[in-house]
Amino acid sequence: MRARVERFVRTRVIPQESVLDAGGPAAGAALRELRSLARTEGLWALPLPAELGGGGLPFSVYAQLAEAEGASDHGPAALGSATLLDVTMLARHAGTRVRERYLEPLVSGEIRTCYAMTEADVPGTDPLLTGTRGGYAADGGWRITGRKWFTSGAGAADLVTVLARTSGAPGDREGLSLLLVPTDSPGFRIVRELPVLGAAGQYEIELDDVRVPGDHLIGEAGQALAVAGERLALGRTLRCLRWLGQAQRAFDLMCARAATRSGSRGALADHQLVQQHVFDALLALRTTRPLVHEAVALIAAGQDARTEVGLAKVAAARMLQQVTDSAIQVHGAAGLGPDTPLPALFRGGRAARILDGPDELHITTVARRILRDYGPQAVTPG
Repeated sequence: MRARVERFVRTRVIPQESVLDAGGPAAGAALRELRSLARTEGLWALPLPAELGGGGLPFSVYAQLAEAEGASDHGPAALGSATLLDVTMLARHAGTRVRERYLEPLVSGEIRTCYAMTEADVPGTDPLLTGTRGGYAADGGWRITGRKWFTSGAGAADLVTVLARTSGAPGDREGLSLLLVPTDSPGFRIVRELPVLGAAGQYEIELDDVRVPGDHLIGEAGQALAVAGERLALGRTLRCLRWLGQAQRAFDLMCARAATRSGSRGALADHQLVQQHVFDALLALRTTRPLVHEAVALIAAGQDARTEVGLAKVAAARMLQQVTDSAIQVHGAAGLGPDTPLPALFRGGRAARILDGPDELHITTVARRILRDYGPQAVTPG
């Protein structure tokens, strides 16, 4: 199965990357064709529930494929697994009507979703200060007002899950809720697209007294952090798996360049400094992969994986940037231009160190969690 996914991404998705990156009608048509091919080849929605039309693979098994699938940013969307986070969240925490209305269309690819948590005037590492407000409407529904940014995929989404404060004061752990908002609701609008180092796909959105039904609450009112934490752990681990796939792609390009490029001083592969790049990149890949799969194993077993996810996220983001940087260096000027995917891969590696929580957040939270075990009440080691 992994070989089949690798072949599909390499021969079907990667040749269409320039079209998909550009967006617009041509990108939409290309994505529809890729999805049709994925269904024909039996590769559609592999980690999604079989009863909803997916492949039914458990996460521990799908993780072995996610790296190959994620070698291209467009792989998950083309193969139907991009909705895994939303399908998992809604299946576990949404009410009956929401599940019946939205889950099958999500799995089939008929509708798209996004997740809106970050705000421009609030540190992304401190959701307790969320400024978006949600309140009860007279008809039993919800009224939502606020603005979010860096909302991935909002431009083409049919639904957006919004983090809003529905009770309490800024800074309170209680009182945050997740509300599912159809993007055709009156008062919802796309403010602008936010290119990330030149790449499209992120958006700023506004909700001006948007009304949603009462049963569009995800989880319990005021208890969003538990649902969000679960989602973030799975989402960060998925990203790490996909970053491994992208780094492996950059590594393969680097090695192929070194082995085939020659100059007056011989083949690049014979230069010790090039060999150093190859060794360091391979070391980064080989040492990061076990960290990521340790997090996968804990999440699949339903255990606390906060420390392991934090370690994996920082290691994988750094590794992707390091490996792609070495690949660019070995390519020389060709690595900076439009003829290889290396600029896009490097951009992804740099953004990875901020998106889904900056390195500093993960470093401090993991370190504090570990150091608590060595406090005055802890048993003295050894």
